Parts: sequence; structure tokens; C-alpha cells
Amino acid sequence: MTDRTAGGIGEFADLLSPSRRSDPYPGYARLRDAAPIWEAAPGFLVLSRHEDCGRVLRDLRFGHLEADDAPAPSRRRALTGDADREAVRSFLVRNPPDHTRLRRLVSRSFTPRRVEELAPRIEALTAELLSNVAGSPSFDVVSAIASPLPVAVICELFGVRDPDRHRVVGWSHALARGLDPAFLLTADERRSQLAARDEFADYLVAEIARRRRLPGDDLISDLVATHDQGESLTDADLVATCILLLIAGHETTTSLVANAVHAFLRHPAQWEEVAADPELVPGAVEEVLRFDSPVQLTMRVARADADVGGIPAPRGTFVVLLIGAANRDPLAYDEPDRFDVRRQPRPHLAFGQGVHFCLGAPLARLEAQIVLRAILTGIARPRLVGDPTWKENAVLRGLQRLEIEVGM
Repeated sequence: MTDRTAGGIGEFADLLSPSRRSDPYPGYARLRDAAPIWEAAPGFLVLSRHEDCGRVLRDLRFGHLEADDAPAPSRRRALTGDADREAVRSFLVRNPPDHTRLRRLVSRSFTPRRVEELAPRIEALTAELLSNVAGSPSFDVVSAIASPLPVAVICELFGVRDPDRHRVVGWSHALARGLDPAFLLTADERRSQLAARDEFADYLVAEIARRRRLPGDDLISDLVATHDQGESLTDADLVATCILLLIAGHETTTSLVANAVHAFLRHPAQWEEVAADPELVPGAVEEVLRFDSPVQLTMRVARADADVGGIPAPRGTFVVLLIGAANRDPLAYDEPDRFDVRRQPRPHLAFGQGVHFCLGAPLARLEAQIVLRAILTGIARPRLVGDPTWKENAVLRGLQRLEIEVGM
């Protein structure tokens, strides 16, 4: 079979179906072996090799969809769900120079120094969450630790008041599900996503107005001050940026922490090894990011005539990058399906590469390292209770529930 082979959107949808959510990797491997550059439909390429995905992420000819890219409306609707309505767009899906301008304004709040200053608070929150389950014979890792920790951290950073946090989490879940290709969503899910987007925006408009009256020591106040000092940040940019950071600040980190615990439970010798030597934790976090990436795929569009692995990608071509497949590419990693906390891999793609490299990567790493160190050294002889439950999300894949028993 050649690299470029006929397929169909239906076959691509099957690759991402909920029935594969618990273990998508065998399906990825079969595709990578048969058609590493797969033309699933005319003008729609799916990539599964590490080298190809990394090159596209770094190539400025590939970016995010703009109005003037003008792909066929039916193709755009199949992927994004709406060929005509243009929502307010965060810098995550903007191209340079707008992306560069907006990211620069926000990045001041995510420097390594400012992130490191959060360590004592993250440690305190982690200790509090673990104390809540101390003595319990079993508990759900997701609801007890993996979700509330990053939610608390990002909400404190943004000054989100306690009574509002459950609403922010609800909106985030709906919008995270809405990142999946539209052909994977039901009409009700699409409506829920649009309603969540509008309600979240209305909430933030009110919060921005409140911070103008009563500024505080939080990111919304900082962004409002940046805007009001005449920098290039519109009201729409403010809302879109806050939505992006509030969602990204906890959804993927929740999955990272839960995926880490799940991986260690399936590899108890690795758990014992890291528990005996906590200095292995930073490397273990990187191995989890490679082994079970919270972001399973991302999408780009060719904004100029380009090529992928020698295959033409004319302007307007959609390119899906299967990050989960690329991070288990045997051409990039020895024994890629083996979980090994001592692995010294080439850079994984879990945070992306190029101009869109994840802005929150330092914070996600710090949170995961702190909570994983506490769990691995503080919980004795854990065991899975039944089968884990996975969210339906294809793009932001993560656990819904991970019940464990604790040795006494």
C-alpha cells in the first residue's frame, strides 16, 4: 500500500469512535503501518508519523483556518460544524501576526519564574486533597485529585470565585467536547457547545467589567490592565483569551494526572521504582505525556501550497496530526508501547512544536510533578477497582473515572 491511499471520512470517524477510546493505539499503529500519510478524503490528509507531524507543526505554511482560506463549505462544515458562523477566536487558532501579538501579551503571566512561584500553593492544595481521602479504602482519582487540583489552581489564578467554579467547569467540559470534529458530535452536543460558549462569554464580560471597577491580583485584572493601557487587546480578544486559558488550564492537566496514575497502576514495578526514587518524577511525567498524550490530535490547514513527506498539500488542504500515534512511532522511539520512566526520548509532541507550542506547558508539568510525587510516595499498594471509564472526547482524551483501592 502506498503512503497516499483512498479512504473516507467514515473510516476516519471509526478510528476515533468511542469504542476505541480506552485504547486507540492499536488502531493508530495499523494506520501508521498501512498509510502513514492517508488521504481520507480529497483535500484531507491524516498523518501518524512523528517526523511528518513535527514538520507540519513547525512549518509556517500550515496554520489555522481563516476566512480567506475558502475551503469547500461542505468540507469545512464536516470538520468545524459551521461553514458560515464565525465565533470569537482565541490565539490558539489564530495565525501570525495576530497569534504572535496576543501570545506575547499573555505569556508574561506564564514565565518559568512566575510559574515556579505557584509551587507552594500547588503543594498545599495537593496535601489537602490527599488528606480528604486518607483512610478511605477506595476512591476515584479523577474526582478526588486529578480534577479539583488544576481547577483550583487555574481558578485562583483568574480570581474565579468559589460559587462560580462549577459553572466554569461545566462550560469547559462542553467546549472541550466541541473540539472534536463535527461529524463525531450529535446535534444536541453541538447545541450544548454553542450554548456553553455564549454563556461563558457573557459571564466573562461581566467579570471583566467587575475587574475594571475592582481590580485584584489575578490574571483577568492583569489582562484588563493590559487592554486599558492601550496595548493591542480588544474586548473580544480578552474574552476569547480568558476562555482558552480557563479551559486549557485544567482539562488537559486533569487528563495528564489521571493518565499518569492509570499508567503506573498497569505497571506496578514502575510505581515502586519511582516511589523509591522521587528524582525520577520529572522524567516520568514526560514519559506519560508521550505514552498516553492528553491531546490525541490537532488540525492544520495549508495556507499556501506545501507538501507533506513528499505528498503535495495544495492551499486549503486540511491536515490532521495524530499526536497519540506520532508519540508511539517506532521510527522515533524504541519499543514505543512500553511504559518506561527511565526513557530518554527525543522530544514528544504532546505540547506541540513551533509557534503554537503550549503556553501552559510549564504549569502543567509543575502540577503533574507535584501531585504525582505526592501520590506515588503517599499511597501504598493501590489497585484498580473494575475498569476505568473514559470520556467520549476524541481530541482531549481523558478518564471520566478511575477507582482505586488503597492498601492499609
